[in-house]
Amino acid sequence: MKNWLKLLLLVVMPLSIHAQVVITNSNFSMGTTGRIGVGTSPNGEGNMWKPLNLSGQGSLGGRMEQTDYFDILPAFHFTPKLIGKDSTNVTFQARLGMYSANGQFIGNTSSRSSDGLTFILPEAFVEARNIMGSRWSAWAGARFRRYDDIHICDYFYFDDHSAQGFGVSYKTTELTMLMPASTDSAGVYPYNYKVTVAGASNLAIRQRFVWIGEHTFNLKNGNKIKLLGEFHHVSANSDKASVKYPADKGWVAGIKITTPIKTALPESFNDFSVRYGTGIANGGDNGNTFTWATYGAPDSEGKYNEAYSFTMVEHFLLNVSNRFSFNGYGVFTKSKGGSSSTDKATYFNGTQIYNRKTDFVVGLRTFYYATDWFHILQEVHYAMRKDGDNPDAAMWKFSLAPTIVPVGKRSPWCRPHIRFVCTLARYNNYAKDNHYSPFLQINQKQWGTYIGIKTEWWIF
Repeated sequence: MKNWLKLLLLVVMPLSIHAQVVITNSNFSMGTTGRIGVGTSPNGEGNMWKPLNLSGQGSLGGRMEQTDYFDILPAFHFTPKLIGKDSTNVTFQARLGMYSANGQFIGNTSSRSSDGLTFILPEAFVEARNIMGSRWSAWAGARFRRYDDIHICDYFYFDDHSAQGFGVSYKTTELTMLMPASTDSAGVYPYNYKVTVAGASNLAIRQRFVWIGEHTFNLKNGNKIKLLGEFHHVSANSDKASVKYPADKGWVAGIKITTPIKTALPESFNDFSVRYGTGIANGGDNGNTFTWATYGAPDSEGKYNEAYSFTMVEHFLLNVSNRFSFNGYGVFTKSKGGSSSTDKATYFNGTQIYNRKTDFVVGLRTFYYATDWFHILQEVHYAMRKDGDNPDAAMWKFSLAPTIVPVGKRSPWCRPHIRFVCTLARYNNYAKDNHYSPFLQINQKQWGTYIGIKTEWWIF
């Protein structure tokens, strides 16, 4: 018997060694992004600093005064190998983010003393690129899957598909399946509903399915055209729910054109995009562009058949010399919910919300490279928000930021920055009288101010 076992081991062991996958962990990386600093509003109540941008627009209108946050991005990069045959590059990445809605959350504070401290885990995924040397790639998990942004206002337009799901790609064609859902305690309809079982009410998730197809045409001289199509579906909820919600759907179509521009320094470009979504795929509000974050109220049957959203974005960068760069943008969005109302309508949870809105924002940042390590940033923004049948809420905002750039490169993308920021905002009467910004919610003033020292970085 022992001899038979020895013989079996001699046969099986070599086969096992040659069949096994050998993982070589060739690289571990730790990335980080963030903005942290101190600031004050000299004319604010108790000198308290609050963001100046219009409500409902997030960082649209500039983010020089943005509140503190930072992310940590650990990642493992490795190459699995079958004996004698190379395989793809594989990455596992996670992202831990931290921010607070109620002021300082670092330094001499803790989660106990800083009410509102929030930890998020928006990314945890595995991605395999160029599988076995082919042009195929695949990923699965939850990720910040987003592409171009208007950096000066942190606006990821057109194709921000940040959610949980999976996807495959071949060359420049990508197919994605997302299943975004909300489990926050406040409930985000139409994703969440109450289920009553044995007399107890519990929050359940109403799952949405999002199918996405994207294809990029790489043309001559670096020009690109990207086409986008999406289909969304949400099923009817369970018979056990206390309130019935019907099934619903929506779709999205869009095009983005990228054109390189020849200037004295490289990396100049112009981006133009148009996107249209209908039904439950009309999302995009408060500075995000998620098509699955449905905007507005449903109709009397709880559906979004008549809902739509149209967004047009222009974004350019001009590196005209080793002294000057210009980064400008324009965003126009018009959205309507499922209800026929042009003002407010009844939401799923019984509250009255706006069912129509218009956003229009334009801005420009100029870079003056005084030296390799000392840059002077200037910004001007105009922002307008119209909710329902209300008059326009509008503001102008001006910022001046002398900036230390310790890496010492004359580029709009060189980081980290240490900035001395001075910002002045002027609101129209409707915005002032109706508290249309975090600053105006505690200060009913025509002018908003901010002075502070901020740092911004990204390291990958």
